[in-house]
Amino acid sequence: MSRLSDNLFLDASLLVLLIVGGLGRDRIARHRRTRRFTVGDYDLLTRLLSGARTLVTPHTLTEASNLLAQHGEPERTHLLESLRSLIERSDEESVPGRTAVRDPDFPRLGLTDAVLLDAISVDRPLLTTDFHLYLTATTRIARSAYNFSILRDLRNTP
Repeated sequence: MSRLSDNLFLDASLLVLLIVGGLGRDRIARHRRTRRFTVGDYDLLTRLLSGARTLVTPHTLTEASNLLAQHGEPERTHLLESLRSLIERSDEESVPGRTAVRDPDFPRLGLTDAVLLDAISVDRPLLTTDFHLYLTATTRIARSAYNFSILRDLRNTP
């Protein structure tokens, strides 16, 4: 499976997987927020991102930071230093909270996801593990989001 787009937004869960796996594939099974993923999932994510610009929002970065910080020292510091590096090489797009809360799906999906819904497009799609966010996005604009779990299942289909 190859890259999905030249520009790709990531949700917080996949940002966490990217950071944790980047520090060591063996850490994926040890971090409480990545235990549901496998090394194969990390490999798939890095293939999908190969050559693409990683797009983020301050909201997804904050959520990822909070999830990464739920780990003991000294790994916590290493995780957050790796997040810092990712932030420095990613393109960050801001959507004001005031704009995002006007989204009709804000009460159901929350602020971080409402911001993503405002930021994504066919040329700048979202890669997410959240099925409800994926469904909402693709109902609004076809091909504006990809569900990581579906891609993983396709990878494992003979």
